[in-house]
Amino acid sequence: MAHAKANSILSTPRNQAEEIQALQDTIYVIGGKWKLPIINSLCNGNTRFRDIQRSIPGITTRMLSKELKEMELNKLVNRTVYNDSPVQVIYTVTPYCKTFGDIILEMIKWGKAHRELVTGRKQL
Repeated sequence: MAHAKANSILSTPRNQAEEIQALQDTIYVIGGKWKLPIINSLCNGNTRFRDIQRSIPGITTRMLSKELKEMELNKLVNRTVYNDSPVQVIYTVTPYCKTFGDIILEMIKWGKAHRELVTGRKQL
């Protein structure tokens, strides 16, 4: 059912310039190697910088810091500083970021199916 709906949507003429702009905006905000894994980490309960970093193999401290700052500017992440001793910084996804949740789950589902297809474990 969803496959037929997707084919119908993709074959209907639409405002291509507007759609390209929307796609570029989306890719700018969540694109790249690290943003989706960071969102996934946060949604899985990792809220401290080191916990997020440990949950994402290969990400450097510098890259995580850069990506979190960009995500905060784009209203995907909240950064809360607690002036305890020592200072504690907690990151959480915003309600706005949560609107992207269903899309992320669909991307995970698609990615798993794609891996099965290209490794020969699944046929179309």
